[in-house]
Amino acid sequence: MASTYTATTGIEQIGTGEQSGSWGSTTNNNFDLIDRSLNGVGTLTLSGNASTLTTNDGVLSDGHFRVLILAGTLTQLHTITISPNDQAKLYFINNGTVGNQTVRIKQGNGSTVDIANGSQSIVYANGLGAVNGAVAEIKPISAAGSVSTDQLANSSVTIAKTDLDVQDKSGDATVTMTATAVSTYVKHTGTGTLTVGDGQYDGQTINITATGTMTVAWSSGSQGISLGSATKIASGIWNNTTGYWFFSETVTS
Repeated sequence: MASTYTATTGIEQIGTGEQSGSWGSTTNNNFDLIDRSLNGVGTLTLSGNASTLTTNDGVLSDGHFRVLILAGTLTQLHTITISPNDQAKLYFINNGTVGNQTVRIKQGNGSTVDIANGSQSIVYANGLGAVNGAVAEIKPISAAGSVSTDQLANSSVTIAKTDLDVQDKSGDATVTMTATAVSTYVKHTGTGTLTVGDGQYDGQTINITATGTMTVAWSSGSQGISLGSATKIASGIWNNTTGYWFFSETVTS
């Protein structure tokens, strides 16, 4: 009985009575395959617009790595196709390529996952063949089953948007404090006027002027806006560490 191979990792299963006197070499090679599949970190140097990530039966290959560091210089979207398309796979991927290009992970004609330059992702392929083979991203979820976030410019921090709004602005710009966000983070670079508006109440705005040193003055001369029997107080605080303005608002009757 000839050897067979496991469905997802290609580990050799020696047939009964086979490889007398040489089964030790096969077994040691299998341990190497298992070791790489559990904790292996490999670098893929990419170029052009497409490549194939292959897992070979019984032979150490790039497809066996658990963690993939993507390197190389790209000038366009690059698509990595997982092969064979009938193997289920789990990968931790870091897009460290040069050129600010997205890398797309696919298997078969199903869904794909795009990984932006400088970002990381955990993806799994379902191994359902050429037609239904698909790749999905594993994302953290809240107790309610979903997380809504805005990413900061450096893609390293996310803030849950339950009562926060995060926006990047430069020069003359307008930011509106929406009804769903009682606090607003704004990154305002350079010079110009940043107009802070309020969509939750009567559409009034407060103008502040940001200089190159990011000092701020209230051009309206007052931080309070009359809302009939209530008054909205808006304030702005500059955070030198994060590079973001923090605006908050309260209403008193």
